[in-house]
Amino acid sequence: MAAAVDAVDPAWREPVTPENLADRQARDAASRPRPTVEELRAGGLFAVEELRVPGPPGAADVTLVSARPAGLGGPLPLLYYMHGGAMVMGNARSVLPTVLREWALPLGLAVLSVEYRLAPGVRYPEPLEDCYAGLVWAAGHAADLGVDPGRIVIGGKSAGGGLAAALALLARDRGGPAALGQILLSPMLDDSLATFSSHQMSGIDMGDLVSHETAWQAYHGDLRHSADLPPYAAPARATDLSGLPPAYVEVGSAEMFRDEGVAYAGGIWQAGGQAELHVWSGACHHFDGLAPRAAVTQDARDARTRWLRRLLAQAGTGQETPPAEA
Repeated sequence: MAAAVDAVDPAWREPVTPENLADRQARDAASRPRPTVEELRAGGLFAVEELRVPGPPGAADVTLVSARPAGLGGPLPLLYYMHGGAMVMGNARSVLPTVLREWALPLGLAVLSVEYRLAPGVRYPEPLEDCYAGLVWAAGHAADLGVDPGRIVIGGKSAGGGLAAALALLARDRGGPAALGQILLSPMLDDSLATFSSHQMSGIDMGDLVSHETAWQAYHGDLRHSADLPPYAAPARATDLSGLPPAYVEVGSAEMFRDEGVAYAGGIWQAGGQAELHVWSGACHHFDGLAPRAAVTQDARDARTRWLRRLLAQAGTGQETPPAEA
């Protein structure tokens, strides 16, 4: 992991500040992959289309990128996925090649990747409301999508993992679509920046306290540090974690989000819920992207897939999913 981090362009390891945020966003937009729909189809391996669905009241439509293994009939389980990027960067398409290869193909999953609006162009709750509007639409149009509304798994990595956790809380409290499970990979949950690991691991990889403060400030705006900020804005603030879908929570031992992820899994257990927690020894934030061939990356990918397979099997798939070696 250390060698992989050292190989990163030093410019990307510089702290993100309010002063350089716009420049960093522009650099990210220019350099982060954004494959075309045709590229995502991978020569016919996947059926892919971009959808525009109604957004939150008074807001613009939300873009969802829909993808599934070509030739599979329905209804398929659905992975409703939020990309990472600290709430200020990233795009819905960049994550799909990995998600499709690692989960959709071997498990027979349909995927919807959400193009939520980014901070600070919008503040909380707009990005979360984008995700919620898309989820409600997907559940209500399950037949059109060829998916099973009873087998929707929500998930994401980093900021996307935090949005997935917030979405589960919001859907529970609004009586919205019930998710079968939630997969939270290195989730961005705690805006306090007060955990031990957030200080211990600051600057170890590409994250640091300055950058995280900038990201939370961009997302929360004038609500930053407000005592009555709701848990949907930062799920670590939640005092009631009961009634949530089973969770897969993954963090690295050498990342700033380690302790908040561990605490969130513990809170779910204490509330009587189900959580599977993995703390990968020596792994930093985004370790699977930085070192895709590392042994710990392979172990992590295998564990995620096994959890999803078990979750879908327990729900009853309604059709045979492809074998693990597909």
